[in-house]
Amino acid sequence: MARQGKKLRRGFSWLAALGVVLVIGGIVGLIYTAAATLTSMLLFGWLLLVGGVVGLLQAVQSRGTSYFWLAAVVAALNIAAGVVVIRHPEGSAEALTMFAALLFLTGGLFRLVGSVVVRGPQFGWTLLQGAFGLLLGILVLFDWPHSSLYVLGVFFSLALLFDGLGLIAIGVGGRRIVRMVTPVVPVTGPAPESSETAQDQSNN
Repeated sequence: MARQGKKLRRGFSWLAALGVVLVIGGIVGLIYTAAATLTSMLLFGWLLLVGGVVGLLQAVQSRGTSYFWLAAVVAALNIAAGVVVIRHPEGSAEALTMFAALLFLTGGLFRLVGSVVVRGPQFGWTLLQGAFGLLLGILVLFDWPHSSLYVLGVFFSLALLFDGLGLIAIGVGGRRIVRMVTPVVPVTGPAPESSETAQDQSNN
């Protein structure tokens, strides 16, 4: 039991260490937002490319099935999109920033209208969310394409930061829980000598 607890504590320690690395990466990304944007686009492109290659291999293995052509087309599109994003990360960042701004605008507008029409128990919170999304979309859209240099990088860095904080909390909390439920192994030393043995040794 003690040995298993030690392994669990080591695993939670590695988890907390990974969280620290992610937090550092998130802080650095918030400082250098342009570099974080470029890094996020390159990672996104490679994910599309690798996912497309894996999907194409699976499609080849499923030849003769009804979904072969659909899987092959989706994999080819992923590969093509990954190549485009990797070769043109700046233009891809501009396109994704525009898409994100439109999502914020439409999402915020729908929340505003829905909260006013429905007026449910969460009316104030929904109204605030809608107004924030609408304002964020307008700000990003009005500053486009310059906003593409920092918007995606900020989102990527914040995701790293919060994921890292979550991993640190899980790692530290897990170590404490394992320490609480793991029995303490008593330290055993050499057995004390009896008085008769000590007297015999003194006589000798």
